[in-house]
Amino acid sequence: MEATAAASELETTMRAIGAAARAAAALLARAPAERKTAALMAAASAIRADRAAILDANARDLADAGRQSLSAAMLDRLKLDDKRVAAMAQGLDDVAALPDPVGTELARWTRPNGLDIARVSIPLGVVGIIYESRPNVTADAGGLSLRAGNAAILRGGSESFHSSRAIAAAVRRGIAEAGLPEDAVQIVPTRDRAAVGMMLGMTEFIDIIVPRGGRSLIERVQRESRMPVIAHLEGNCHVYIDRAADLAKARSIVLNAKMRRTGVCGAAETLLVDRAVAAQALPPILADLHEAGCEIRGDDAVRRLDPAAKAATEADWVTEYLDAILAVRVVDGLGAAIEHVNRYGSHHTDAIVTEDRAAAERFLAEVDSAIVLQNASTQFADGAEFGMGAEIGISTGKLPPRGPVGAEQLTSYKYVIRGTGQVRP
Repeated sequence: MEATAAASELETTMRAIGAAARAAAALLARAPAERKTAALMAAASAIRADRAAILDANARDLADAGRQSLSAAMLDRLKLDDKRVAAMAQGLDDVAALPDPVGTELARWTRPNGLDIARVSIPLGVVGIIYESRPNVTADAGGLSLRAGNAAILRGGSESFHSSRAIAAAVRRGIAEAGLPEDAVQIVPTRDRAAVGMMLGMTEFIDIIVPRGGRSLIERVQRESRMPVIAHLEGNCHVYIDRAADLAKARSIVLNAKMRRTGVCGAAETLLVDRAVAAQALPPILADLHEAGCEIRGDDAVRRLDPAAKAATEADWVTEYLDAILAVRVVDGLGAAIEHVNRYGSHHTDAIVTEDRAAAERFLAEVDSAIVLQNASTQFADGAEFGMGAEIGISTGKLPPRGPVGAEQLTSYKYVIRGTGQVRP
């Protein structure tokens, strides 16, 4: 009986959140750009003002995580400090500075019968975001949804429960100070996983679901959701060193791509090297990685060059480590590298290091990933680095939006037709 009562109470809570979000979305759809800008700037100011409270909440989450023996990568994702709180606030200011994506005339034409047809961007409505670990997603997702005129229902990870609530409280206060409904951003107030299942069925309230987390979460959402899904899947990212690479660039790029932050989705997980330059390129690169504390798992050719490397298995080519571990393989040229990436990768972010323009263009064209780079670190796979202010995630599916999901990607469109009395014959 107690379990049934608790489930009924949770359902009532979730439906109330949904109804409030739908009402807020209706107001946001009509809100002028200046009002949304003011709300985002006020939310940024509120986060700065609440820095101490946010860090205290994060300390509670970190203490809980310590008792659960989370990995170093997960702890890094969870941890906030003065710099990261400041970055959250700056992200909201950056989103506020973006052009309003709502009401943009995307295309316009006139038919022979005189009908004037325009395609105009509109908000999606209510966006449900389900995410794990990283509490900064609370500010990013709420801010981007607001910029695009959407209401957001946020369900953060249980490990970031206190941090996410503190951040959401600041964002909501800023929104209200600017005269918009604070229910434009709501956070699910429970760790109960049943809330996720309820969100996935709330078709009368939620228009689209954005999951951001591990494979099990993404697969569950894709399997159970009754509304469209923008999926942020694994980041099994690659760097390929071509035979025409500048080896100094390669050395710098590989170290940054792997070790700048190992727990982010844009971190390189596999290094591929053309056999023609492996003996020259790999020893200094692997020495850098070992010095930085990275474990190397290599094929036979790699282990002949680096006796400290462990033997790679087939599983290593498909693993997103999110840790200081790198799989390394020697391949027979560009074609073999492209084949490896498309076979084992997750269609997230992959890079080639080369000074050969033709090789670069072939890699960029043939690698089937949302983000492809030449002579740059995979860690640039970030909406802020793209000039989007922030991102909700990196969409790895084929249908749009693909790549970083910012404010513009959280809009749809409708056709507006103006006539002068035309009737169809």
